[in-house]
Amino acid sequence: MNKQTILIAAALVLFAVLSRFVPHPVNFTPIAALGLFAGAFMSYRRYWLLPLLALLLSDLFLGFYHWVSMLFVYLGFAGAAVIGRLVLSSKQSPLRIGGAAFASTNLFFILSNFGTWLSGTLYPLTFEGLAACYVAAIPFYPNSIAGDLVYSFLLFGLFALLQQTISNKTTSTA
Repeated sequence: MNKQTILIAAALVLFAVLSRFVPHPVNFTPIAALGLFAGAFMSYRRYWLLPLLALLLSDLFLGFYHWVSMLFVYLGFAGAAVIGRLVLSSKQSPLRIGGAAFASTNLFFILSNFGTWLSGTLYPLTFEGLAACYVAAIPFYPNSIAGDLVYSFLLFGLFALLQQTISNKTTSTA
């Protein structure tokens, strides 16, 4: 990785970590958007670790939870990075970014709630328990969608603006 990529990655991780400490609606965080962004722009083979690093650093302060639930939450955010690589690495457009954000929200919803059920701490390990877990999670879903969309458009938009600004300055000094 070059120095510029490392600086961008570090700034994004710091932003994601800090965002978990400011008051915000539940599940309205930039972690999935960070994953999409890492998948789209990082050439480093372990791009999927970027959202996990942000999550781990903030969990060090916020606290850990049942390891099975945690594993599936982390898998959901790593999945967002894979979606970013598959959908956004070759081309970004508002429609593609929105679709990738929506797909990552759904993947996270499926995986994180399956992990919550599988941990056996809140729901019985039955089909009815699994259904109850997913039903109980529905009120959190709109915030997840909103957060993933807002932060995705913010990260990709700011990055495009930054690239254009740098390009314009380079062109005007040449």
